Amino acid sequence: MVTSPLDIKLLWGRAAGRCSKPGCTEDLTRLAERGADYIIGEMAHIIAHSKRGPRGDGVGGEDFYDNLILLCPTHHREVDKSPDGEFPVEMLRGWKEQHESRVRRWGADERFNSFEEMRKVTALLLAENYVTWKELGPRSDVAARSPGSNSFDLWAMRRVDKIIPNNRRIINIIRGNSHLMKKDQAVAFSEFVSHVESFEEHVYERKDFYPLFPKMFADSFG
Repeated sequence: MVTSPLDIKLLWGRAAGRCSKPGCTEDLTRLAERGADYIIGEMAHIIAHSKRGPRGDGVGGEDFYDNLILLCPTHHREVDKSPDGEFPVEMLRGWKEQHESRVRRWGADERFNSFEEMRKVTALLLAENYVTWKELGPRSDVAARSPGSNSFDLWAMRRVDKIIPNNRRIINIIRGNSHLMKKDQAVAFSEFVSHVESFEEHVYERKDFYPLFPKMFADSFG
């Protein structure tokens, strides 16, 4: 069985494109010059697909999101090459759950003394998203020059492992510091939340329409 595009997106997005082993923060995509961008992350089976593989236990596991964990090549090899029992199923599921929980909470504990302090952080995250879109998106120079290149595949990955986590961190930061906002800024934030939630749905399962990035939010928080 082949892992579905939805399961791949969920795995990469919820892990923010980083290795799930505790203590490893390696970014699993590489942006290189001259169109040589590439991906190093590996979707490892928690229960091996083969019943005779690591943790297969004579039965084997599925190619679904629930049975996959995102790892860097080094830790994928370590997990699968180590003696039986050193990395049990429960441990790997714990790694995955803890890592994805941290990703979901990014920014939730950040506190600021002024709106301007907070705005500097949100502006940086928005700038990262903009540069990613500019360099790899469907209107980027590389997409125009080489429509058959792997830039689209990397853009698809960067939407889930960079843009969506950044958006979620922005939302967590602003919600945790909502007392710093004025009324018009709160309205702009609400429009941004609507855009983010709809954009995520579009990325995971294409929609014909979703609310675009609100200019009012960029003016206030960018």
